[in-house]
Amino acid sequence: MYKNIIVPVALDHGHDPAEAIAVAKALLADGGKITLLSVVEPVPGYIATYIPEGQLEKNRHEVIENLQADAAGDESIDTRVIMGHPGAAIVDFANNNDVDLIVIAGFLPWFDCRAGCAVLQMRGSCAAIGWWRGEPRPTVIRETGCGSL
Repeated sequence: MYKNIIVPVALDHGHDPAEAIAVAKALLADGGKITLLSVVEPVPGYIATYIPEGQLEKNRHEVIENLQADAAGDESIDTRVIMGHPGAAIVDFANNNDVDLIVIAGFLPWFDCRAGCAVLQMRGSCAAIGWWRGEPRPTVIRETGCGSL
């Protein structure tokens, strides 16, 4: 079981993180926490001048509200919005916050997973882990042998 799990949520892709949250809850240790994490990419300067004042902050609050709605008042779920390029920002957040596991919804299109997600182990050896149809427990798909992603 894992104590610190993040579930990245891309709010711009008609998101429904319910299945990924369910997988995270199934893997969560007693007293552990899940963080719903959304990454907002920075707006280039040449575009920022055309955005009305206060719009970016309004958008950020909207993202936070959507994540809080996804958390549905569950005390074991925290919500965070960070800035950056999603791939790098998620890994940086995981490394800087002692994250044990990342649960990513719809990560591998060829991977027929019980909950439509993959799980990336952050501590020990890095591994892509998931549920194959009909299997009672997670299976390592690929192991990289690194200390962190």
